[in-house]
Amino acid sequence: MISLWKRPRVASICITLALFILFISSNAWVSHYLVRSLEWQKVSSGELPTAGAIVILGGATKSAYPPRPVVDLNEAGDRVIYAAQLYRQNKAPIIIPTGGRIDWRGKGNSESEDITTILTSIGIPAEAIVQEPLALNTYQNAVNVKKILTERNIKQVLLVTSAMHMPRSLLIFERQGINAIPAPCDFRVSQGELEELSSSPKAAILNLFPDPMNMQEFSSAIKEYVGMIVYMIRGWI
Repeated sequence: MISLWKRPRVASICITLALFILFISSNAWVSHYLVRSLEWQKVSSGELPTAGAIVILGGATKSAYPPRPVVDLNEAGDRVIYAAQLYRQNKAPIIIPTGGRIDWRGKGNSESEDITTILTSIGIPAEAIVQEPLALNTYQNAVNVKKILTERNIKQVLLVTSAMHMPRSLLIFERQGINAIPAPCDFRVSQGELEELSSSPKAAILNLFPDPMNMQEFSSAIKEYVGMIVYMIRGWI
C-alpha cells in the first residue's frame, strides 16, 4: 500500500478500479440480472411429472449444535420444504436427501441425516427416505445417487435444489446418465423484484447505490459460473 502511494498514478488507477468493481457488484441492477441469468434457466413451464424419486441436494441445514435446540434450516432450506410438498403431491414414492459432513465444519451428523430429521419432523415417513450421506460436493452427489438409482431400478428423478445452483447441478447429473427433471426453488429474484427496479425514477436511481445484500448475490452468482468452468475442466459436466 505504501509503495502505491509513492506512485500516485498507479494508486489512482487501483482506487478507481476498486470503486468501479464495488459499484458494479453491489448495485441491484447488475446483481439481480446476473442472478436471474442462472435462476431462470430451468423454470418449469407446467406441472412437474411424476418420477421414481425426489433428490434433495445438501446445503440446506444447520446441525443441532448448542445452543441450537434442533436442526435448523438455512437460507437454502426451501429445498427441504419443497421436496416434502412434492412428496405429499405424490410426485414420487421416495425422497433421497444427499450430502455428507465436511471435516472442517466440525463434528456432527451428515447433511443427509439433518435433512432426514427435518423431513420426519414434518410428517414424511422414515421408510420413504433413502439417505446418501457420503458426498462432499455436487459431483459426488450425482455419482452416489446414480448407484442408488441403479440398485432400485429408478429411471427418472425430480432434482430439487436452489434455482441458482440448478444449471450446474443438472449438467452434473445428466453427465452421470441420470434422467433428472429440474425442480428449482429458493429463488432470490422474482419477476416482481425485477419490476421494482424501475417502478419509479427514484427507485431506478436508488437501486444503483451499493448494498451489501446485492454484493452477496453477485458473489454467489459469480461462484456458480466459476464452478461451471472448474467442473468443465475436470470433466464433471
